[in-house]
Amino acid sequence: MATFQEIADGKYVSLTTFKKDGTPVATPLWGARDGDRLLLWTTADSWKVKRIKRNGTVTIAPCSARGAVQGDAVAGLAEILDGTATEHARSAIAKKYGIIGWLTIKGSALRRGKSGTVGISVSPA
Repeated sequence: MATFQEIADGKYVSLTTFKKDGTPVATPLWGARDGDRLLLWTTADSWKVKRIKRNGTVTIAPCSARGAVQGDAVAGLAEILDGTATEHARSAIAKKYGIIGWLTIKGSALRRGKSGTVGISVSPA
């Protein structure tokens, strides 16, 4: 079984959030480890952000680019980051994913503005 840190160091991470009725919803995301936590980045108005605001209990698992889970999930606790911390998440992801990460983040900022995306921090449960 992979550890939280091993999953966080992987290329893609499947983040599973939970609906009010407990139904799991998995989403593949880029992530970058920052010490003992995993930093993720997504659109601010996404359902996963709304679910995390209501219930920060999540799981993470290694996955493919299309979201096919490739190992066991590990429990975590997620929180939505403020503007400064979101900028740190963007930088960490751009650094990890190189030019493709940088272009994706800059393109998103042009389309949505800085407030159109938000960082998520996941810590081991």
